[in-house]
Amino acid sequence: MTPPVFAHGSLRLYLLSLLAEQPRHGYELIQALSDRFGGSYIPSAGTIYPRLSKLEEEGLVTKESDGRKTTYSITDAGRAELEARRGELDSIEDAMTDSVRRIADEVRAGVNDAMRSLRADLASAARDAKRGGKTESAKAAYAAGSSQQQHIDSNRAVHDAEMAITQFRQVLRTELRTQAARSRVSPEAAILLRQRLDAVQAEVLSLLRAN
Repeated sequence: MTPPVFAHGSLRLYLLSLLAEQPRHGYELIQALSDRFGGSYIPSAGTIYPRLSKLEEEGLVTKESDGRKTTYSITDAGRAELEARRGELDSIEDAMTDSVRRIADEVRAGVNDAMRSLRADLASAARDAKRGGKTESAKAAYAAGSSQQQHIDSNRAVHDAEMAITQFRQVLRTELRTQAARSRVSPEAAILLRQRLDAVQAEVLSLLRAN
């Protein structure tokens, strides 16, 4: 099912924008959309391919098959439509950012509820262990609870990191496109971005591999 952020005709336009970045086959388009939503929405083939066929009928995209994969590319007419509707595309990007934030809040609330329940279970297991002289069953329950908490903490950290990456990409991508339309993106901006991202990547990888 198409998420609410894609009003009538919006997904079609967004597919054009993805193809304007580079030619892609169907799975790559599905993956790109999933990435934009931080994995919280994965469109079905039945959602994507009919729209690609319609875009092809309208002369906005072409396709080329090598026998195994069909690659779609945007045409000059497709680029012209994309440019004519640039303001609408920017609005879609903004709506997607809001949608990702809303989904993140809902997921985070669910994780917090699970954490509260887990902490209650751990406290109960700890009390049982103390009253019963730390019986084997109580110790096992406590150990299992601790392991589960570590797993939840790790998953929540991964989710938060992925959402931060997605939000950063969407916000900066929208601003870059807006300023590029005004010819206001300098080479220095791209160099600075690359340098800072390389530094952050190295620092985060070092932290992850040290644990």
